[in-house]
Amino acid sequence: MLRLPDAWIWDFWFAREGDTHHLYFLRASRALGDPDRRHFRASVGHAVSTDLRTWTQLADALVPADRPAFDDIATWTGSVLPGPDGRWHMFYTGAGSTERALVQRIGLATSTDLVTWERHPAAPVLTAAGRWYERLGDSTWQDEAWRDPWVFADPDGDGWHMLITARANEGPVDDRGVIAHARSHDLVHWEAQPPVTAPGSGFGHLEVPQVEIVDGRPILLFSCLHDQLAERCRDARACGVWAVPGDSLLGPFDAAKAQRLTDDSLYSGRLVRDNDGRWQLLAFLHHDEEGRFVGELSDPVPVRVLPDGTVLLGDAEPGTPYSVHGRRDVAPDPAQAGDRTQADTVAAGA
Repeated sequence: MLRLPDAWIWDFWFAREGDTHHLYFLRASRALGDPDRRHFRASVGHAVSTDLRTWTQLADALVPADRPAFDDIATWTGSVLPGPDGRWHMFYTGAGSTERALVQRIGLATSTDLVTWERHPAAPVLTAAGRWYERLGDSTWQDEAWRDPWVFADPDGDGWHMLITARANEGPVDDRGVIAHARSHDLVHWEAQPPVTAPGSGFGHLEVPQVEIVDGRPILLFSCLHDQLAERCRDARACGVWAVPGDSLLGPFDAAKAQRLTDDSLYSGRLVRDNDGRWQLLAFLHHDEEGRFVGELSDPVPVRVLPDGTVLLGDAEPGTPYSVHGRRDVAPDPAQAGDRTQADTVAAGA
């Protein structure tokens, strides 16, 4: 578990170097008071661990750029992977002041040691493509959704793929959420492709996508808040982390059949292998039992996938969302959280 006494933690992603897991996470000062203000004060924090439970905090990896820039207000969710040139590549979301943070673009930074990051001169490397995807002003939606890049190597060695939180440019406004797709042969130049999910699946957006092969099945993971669901689905669905199997890492994925893995106590889940090779899910602690925002990183929860594609978390029964409510080994008691020091949850870092 990772709790920072001075900052909220929410979306995150991993890189692995040997037995060390590098955690990159969105953080914003608790001094803001209202956690809803955190989105436009977001930097990318950094911590390391060998067991996915005890974390050593390092210096922040990335902060908003000087103005004017496409990412001068906030740096949001992304992913990290090694490139063919020996450098690590971090793809992230940038929000800038020119459009009052209403337009999202994909940025790129590189590093030789996973600690010190430099923005690539080509950034931003990808913006929303109007052929398939909604742009700002195409509908009454509040922003141009083009964020949360999940980048992975093509299984056949033919370049790289990027999955992106996006919206289709057709259909009911509250039901256009899709996972966009882009391709590259050098990790710098990207070309948008058709989405790997279809609009009309009941989601206004599908956030923080990830694809992995777990127990032999390609699985798409994503999250959605209750008020971002299509209105027709809000009575039957709720906030949480979702999963759906597909035919390959590029789907197609039928998001309308997605399984809700967690309740609203967890959000923005990520699949990661522990050092024994077992799949685990981590998420950020979202709401406590009183509905208050928490903003901490959970401990890992074991994951397995049944032959029919059903994803099981921990001891949750099939069809029952996993919850940390009532599990004090996973979710700290809110009444005691203010009394804990950083040393209780984070080892002394550089």
